[in-house]
Amino acid sequence: MTRTAFLLALVAGAPLAAQSRATPTPASLGFSTERLARIDRVLHEYVDSGRVAGAVVMVMRRGQVAYVDAVGMADREAKRPMTPDALFRLASMTKAVTSVAVLMLVEEGRIALNDPVSRWIPGYADARVATRSDTGRVLTPVKRPITIRDLLTHSAGISYGTDSLVQGDYRAQGLGPAAGFGWYFADKAEGTCASIDRLATLPTVAQPGERFVYGYNTDILGCVVERVSGMPFADFLQRRLFTPLGMRDTRFFVEPKDSLRFTAVYTVASDGSLARADTGARGQGHYLQGPRMNTAGGAGLVGTARDYARFAQMLLNGGTLDGRRILSPRTVRLFTTDQLGPVYTVDGRGWGLGVEIHERPNEMGQYGSPGMYGWQGAYSTAFWVDPKEEMVGVMMVQVLPRGRLDLAERFKTLVFQALVDGR
Repeated sequence: MTRTAFLLALVAGAPLAAQSRATPTPASLGFSTERLARIDRVLHEYVDSGRVAGAVVMVMRRGQVAYVDAVGMADREAKRPMTPDALFRLASMTKAVTSVAVLMLVEEGRIALNDPVSRWIPGYADARVATRSDTGRVLTPVKRPITIRDLLTHSAGISYGTDSLVQGDYRAQGLGPAAGFGWYFADKAEGTCASIDRLATLPTVAQPGERFVYGYNTDILGCVVERVSGMPFADFLQRRLFTPLGMRDTRFFVEPKDSLRFTAVYTVASDGSLARADTGARGQGHYLQGPRMNTAGGAGLVGTARDYARFAQMLLNGGTLDGRRILSPRTVRLFTTDQLGPVYTVDGRGWGLGVEIHERPNEMGQYGSPGMYGWQGAYSTAFWVDPKEEMVGVMMVQVLPRGRLDLAERFKTLVFQALVDGR
């Protein structure tokens, strides 16, 4: 049995012999085995050169796992090797999951995209926008109510509170600069909606619909899901998403029994050297030992490459997986259609209802098909879905800050160069 087949069996959790009989070959899925081996080589180069401690990557095509690899160390200091079932902090890859939860409620007629968020979080009825003037800061009422759609598209004007105009307000409430890198909630000894109710009293930085402002929007939606459904947000995700999709390892906090599967976080210095991150909100975090009370819809989940690939495959399938329908195909189409036009200013890309859409990847010198979508996490995780190629890619590493690591785009390139079926 090859190393790839062995890893596939471990990921699937099936007996090795049975899995090797059932698993299609990469060639049958349109890949060159020789070219796929380049992924393993490059991942090891990143580990050996000290740019990452370890990584897990997975590629699915036509609903089948075509490639999986686990390299390096889950924890260098403890000398724990990386394994396919390692647990990673998903950070902003949580956003797509929360957005799907919102769309499930939309499909049930319990909320609508144009509903004002103040219906469930009353503080937003009095939302104000901070702007500069010759005399200092001015707070102006919003011109129209902030809607669910504004939050899904990050066009509500709600930031992470690090802007100089508002950071003092946010810091005083334990948010923004006082919360790790601004998006962090895992250390808070209060429920999800308690944080969001406090957030709703703080000024925004743009009028609704006028600018793409990446921030707490999806965290607010986690509270909306909780209040609309009448159950804790974590319970909603478990019952309605994780259990039906077989995402057996995805949750907001790590159980003690799984602590040896939890990967360590490393930081990249300006000179490229790698060091273990500290133990606080800007490093290892409180996902294993902490209050375990705040389930942040924008950045709080922990999970495996396998689990997230199943979530992405559900989207690729038009909202269904293994006979369990989560969304309708038309809702998935809406989710993955650009909603902002020129308001989203990244050239060649758009923003849907929770994911970034690559509209002209080839024209931008990137691999992929028009309509490809995905997102990244602050710890350098990434996923993408290419509907035309019927393909899903997931990369899991734990490196801060994300902008100093170029592995996600390189991984995608290596996957696409291995496709040789001529489509």
